[in-house]
Amino acid sequence: MQQTSGPEIAAAERRHWLALYVLCVGMLMIVLDATIVNVALPSIQQDLGFSQNDLAWVVNAYLIAFGGLLLLSGRIGDLIGQRRVFLVGLGVFIGASLLCALSQSQGFLIGARFVQGVGGALTSAVILGMIVTMFPQPREQAKAIGIYTFVAVAGGSVGLLLGGVLTETINWHWIFFVNLPIGVATALLAIRLVPDREGLGLAAGADLPGAALLTGGLMLGVYTILGVAEKGWGSTQTLALGAVSIGLVGAFVARQARVANPLMPLRLFRSRTVSAANVVQALLVVGMFGMFFLGALYMQRILGYDALQVGLAYLPMTVVMGTMSFRFTGQLNLRFGPQATLVPAMGFVLAGLLLLARTPVDATYVRDLLPPMILIGLGAGLGFPSLMTLAMSGATESDSGLASGLVNTSVQVGGAIGLAVLATFATERTDRLLGEGKPAASALNSGYHLAYLIGAGLVLVAIGIAVSVLRARLPEAASAPVPEVPAEPVPGAATEPAAPSFRVKPLPAYAEAQVAGCQETGMRVVIGCGGCAGSAP
Repeated sequence: MQQTSGPEIAAAERRHWLALYVLCVGMLMIVLDATIVNVALPSIQQDLGFSQNDLAWVVNAYLIAFGGLLLLSGRIGDLIGQRRVFLVGLGVFIGASLLCALSQSQGFLIGARFVQGVGGALTSAVILGMIVTMFPQPREQAKAIGIYTFVAVAGGSVGLLLGGVLTETINWHWIFFVNLPIGVATALLAIRLVPDREGLGLAAGADLPGAALLTGGLMLGVYTILGVAEKGWGSTQTLALGAVSIGLVGAFVARQARVANPLMPLRLFRSRTVSAANVVQALLVVGMFGMFFLGALYMQRILGYDALQVGLAYLPMTVVMGTMSFRFTGQLNLRFGPQATLVPAMGFVLAGLLLLARTPVDATYVRDLLPPMILIGLGAGLGFPSLMTLAMSGATESDSGLASGLVNTSVQVGGAIGLAVLATFATERTDRLLGEGKPAASALNSGYHLAYLIGAGLVLVAIGIAVSVLRARLPEAASAPVPEVPAEPVPGAATEPAAPSFRVKPLPAYAEAQVAGCQETGMRVVIGCGGCAGSAP
């Protein structure tokens, strides 16, 4: 039997960590693009002559493609190989970024942004799946997910800062040009460092009608949500398109339940832990989106901050979030389990939103904004890595891409729906108060307060789901080990070589015993495991 030396194992571990950093740089590029464009919209409008309604399509074209293709992109990664999908997505994203940077007309920019959304979905959908397969050991996986979560969640605030710097010092074209060197370097390093694992093959899920139903349903759903701000929730367009979108997704699910080789096996969705974790994540994201977008509007419209000052205002929250994600969350998850860490984390977010709901029109940063920023940073840094661990707990190597795409879809679609709800209620309250003769700043602020309170209510619902469905139990890994007492040798007895033994610990509480997995690692994704006494059949 071929033995693996210690230096070879150490070199493989270093390679995996370098691969993680490469994947996170790719994710950061995608996340930055979502917020960096928002900062540059006024400059784009002035340069290309966009009307206010048409300007929204610079953002919406990207979001429709991105949100509509995440789930399908994750599953394609399972079928043809996740690294291949990641690299193809990077190529599409880089090419589309160049087209965006060179755009001199409205239609050209909007079309390039749609293609850029396709590339962003392909790239980001498979990253989390690659991470959990590269790091099957619980301790390493917790740390890796913490790093990924920080990049995915906190990258938005970095985009606000970077977008302000580039737009004010050069011009808006450079917010797209910067993607080229970063993307090319990421692709070259990914080819060298990221493991290339073969997929299941297209025959395992060659369901083109199912792919069309899923993509059409999700894209139409995102388009419908984005139109709510203009048309309203009760409009004919919103109700009709929403019904068609739900019908397409429902037809897709019905088809997957009866075809021989489904595009997306439904077994992952039957896991109560996985499903609940994604629902909780979608609800929690609403509060985070409200804080990012409505908080930025509050600072600009009421407090008079410019784009650079808004980015700097979010910096303490980013630092706290990164400190928790990098340093503490993984250790707490191993010690107490992700369920037990999640509930107090959401309590921090809830407290932060309630504090934001009482900010005055003459707020000072240190007194009124810094405390909720720190609380939300604590909650996000603790909560999102725990949620992603739970959401990926039901994934096997053959469907880790699907689970990864589902996590990203719950974030993007849940956030889009939630933000549309918050913006609608905030606008209605502001308009009503303006009609009653209230000052503009006070009316705006009251609308933002209502949005924060709705977000806090949704977080409270998420806490209820987490407490009732995601039952928190102390993982076995946290219990004190029982010392083994060696048996005393019998004098004169023949000495035989001891048979190898395995110290087996059960699967953690968030994994289900009936699904194949390795109890020695405590995870269901088993990479390079030859089987042991602790492996589930």
